[in-house]
Amino acid sequence: MKLYNTLTKKKEEFKPIEEGKVRMYVCGPTVYNYIHIGNARPMIMFDTVRRYFEYKGYDVNYVSNFTDVDDKIIKKAVEEGVSTTEITKRYIDAVKEDMINLNVMPATTHPLATQEIPGMIEMIQTLIEKGYAYEKNGTVYFRTRSFEGYGRLSKKNIDDLEAGARIAVSDEKEDPMDFVLWKPKKEGEPYWESPWSQGRPGWHIECSVMSKKYLGEQIDIHAGGEDLIFPHHENEIAQSEAANGKNFTKYWLHNGFLNIDNKKMSKSEGNFFTVREVGAEYPYEVLRFFMLNVHYRSPINFSRELMESAKNALERIKNAVSNLTHLSEKAETRELTEDEKTFLDSIVTLKGKFEAAMDDDFNTADAIAAIFEMVKAANTNLSADSAKQLLDDTKKYIVELTAVLGVDVDVKEELLDAEIESLIQDRQDARKNRDFAKADEIRDLLLEKGIILEDTREGVRWKRA
Repeated sequence: MKLYNTLTKKKEEFKPIEEGKVRMYVCGPTVYNYIHIGNARPMIMFDTVRRYFEYKGYDVNYVSNFTDVDDKIIKKAVEEGVSTTEITKRYIDAVKEDMINLNVMPATTHPLATQEIPGMIEMIQTLIEKGYAYEKNGTVYFRTRSFEGYGRLSKKNIDDLEAGARIAVSDEKEDPMDFVLWKPKKEGEPYWESPWSQGRPGWHIECSVMSKKYLGEQIDIHAGGEDLIFPHHENEIAQSEAANGKNFTKYWLHNGFLNIDNKKMSKSEGNFFTVREVGAEYPYEVLRFFMLNVHYRSPINFSRELMESAKNALERIKNAVSNLTHLSEKAETRELTEDEKTFLDSIVTLKGKFEAAMDDDFNTADAIAAIFEMVKAANTNLSADSAKQLLDDTKKYIVELTAVLGVDVDVKEELLDAEIESLIQDRQDARKNRDFAKADEIRDLLLEKGIILEDTREGVRWKRA
């Protein structure tokens, strides 16, 4: 298995620190509002990475945090006249609900920044004692130039950064590039006691401390959006390696940006969509499937046209699986013919093609293409005359591989209530009596109730709209 490592700018063979185990940290959201679809991309993608590792037999310790203390959270609380705790609880609950809808598995641990303050104070103290940090008027800064190799992840030169500086400069700082580890409280802000001041941690120190506590001083994979490479992940490396004296992360994975109709998503442009807003228009599984149709490192463009395409494509897979289910119910249980054995071998070959795509830096786009080859082969070659084992095994492979992507295509039929059952039977009777007007009327009535009928050689089938 090969992963593209942002640190080295090349694909590398995956070799975990501990055989058979994966320690993986993914930066989570700051919880002051509902998550937008840009937030959803790393959630979906790195959940898929986790699923694939587990599919391959790895034991995955997956940590993703919630940043629950931040200027935006405080601003929101002030605006609403409530506590920051009320804001963060509301939106953590909302994120978890969105994750369930997107079929994103809960992390092994979802640490909260506010519950890890003692560890942050301890790491900051260590950095001060080692000469990597200093305190001025209650604020603690990291001495960026004291850490050799700063900029190696983002490939930025520290002198160029200072010259270009969009970095905030303070008279307190020894150097304009130094960044905050701890800052004093402002009036009305939540705060914690520390050796330096009543205050709260800087953003970057949070992930260094939480990854160390729940995964150890060295981890296999650190992941997040491309926008986090600098300064967040760059600063994490500096803090963690300076404090622990060890290499921090073996593989850095970053997903590309998401655009809306080929424009950067922004509230000012009026093209800003929360996951819930999209979920009101499309099934959440369609949003997940849409995200996986593009390689994670590539930018992705969101549009209704592309969402419709993803919806139709997912429906094709579901229809193929549903068809295999129905065919299997009527199929004969017998030995496979030589031709059927050859066909099943071709399906197994396509399974290998799926795995090869995923082994190549989690190329979900090519993996999905392999699934569609299975679907096409099944639709073209299998029928009620096929052996039951062949139908069941083909379905099993399609369902198994889509499940690796976090998509459920084996739609379980729901029981119809007595009224709808009766209407379907009435329509069948009308057709037998050649009362096609009544049959069409009943079909339209069922459609209004969200039931779509399909007349096939095997009989009438239905599905929910």
